[in-house]
Amino acid sequence: MRLSRLADIALICVAFIWGATFVVVQSAIEFLPPFMFNGIRFLLAALPLVVVLALKRTPIIKRSIWYGVILGSFLFIGYAFQTLGLLFTTPSKAGFVTGLSVVMVPLFLFIFFKSHPSKGAITGSILAAIGLYLLMAGHSQAFNIGDALVFICAFGFALHIIYTDYFTKKASLLLLTTVQLCTVGILSMGCAFIWEHPKVVLNNGALTNKEVITALLITSLLATLLAFITQTFAQRYTTPSKVAIIFTLEPVFAAFCSYLWIDERLGALAITGSGLIVIGMLFSELPIFAWMLKKMNKDHSVEVK
Repeated sequence: MRLSRLADIALICVAFIWGATFVVVQSAIEFLPPFMFNGIRFLLAALPLVVVLALKRTPIIKRSIWYGVILGSFLFIGYAFQTLGLLFTTPSKAGFVTGLSVVMVPLFLFIFFKSHPSKGAITGSILAAIGLYLLMAGHSQAFNIGDALVFICAFGFALHIIYTDYFTKKASLLLLTTVQLCTVGILSMGCAFIWEHPKVVLNNGALTNKEVITALLITSLLATLLAFITQTFAQRYTTPSKVAIIFTLEPVFAAFCSYLWIDERLGALAITGSGLIVIGMLFSELPIFAWMLKKMNKDHSVEVK
């Protein structure tokens, strides 16, 4: 199996982990404020990588550190606004709005790098965007402040996908991953100390709550440490547009897990939207769809003649 195909499969697994943890995070931030939750989550995830770097005596390269800080800043924007949004909206809706980054990635690639995505990626992005619209339209709740906050997070995640592709070709992957996780953790804890009164939270015993401990372990080890190591390595073998389309499966997984765990139900429109997202991913992924597009273009050119 080609490395690009393995990379795509790995990223689908990442999308599933992220989609599944929306419900877990929403439960945890009822007890632990969003910035503190993200700070502890990302610092816990970074700790094993810091130990590995120390044991391997990995040379500290300034360029890799700078790139890691940039990626971490984009990631901080994404997770800060996503977690804040979850205070006001549902897990499945948060997943749907986050998925709008699929539209932003090809646009930002063109604006910042003058890069033209393939026809399959464009078709897949359009189908995924329509699917996301149907997912939102088919939801029982109206658009609210939580959805607006999550919409801002989509910009952070889109820029993170684009620049991860750019920086992984120029930096140490282990150092890059470690620095970006540390950056998110430090920025989140800084915001927690400014706005969330951590002493009050700690005195209330939030960190001894079983739901919070479980959520921190799951999100730090699986949804952060494992997920971002996988993404950083996998993006060496695939394209940013394809990554964005694969990650639109995240809201589908979020909706599925919300249905299983908290009985959050979707209507016919939302289910149709989920189907379009999957088809959109297939258009960018499978050779048969690329062949169909070429054949359609050839048939069209023959008709014009």
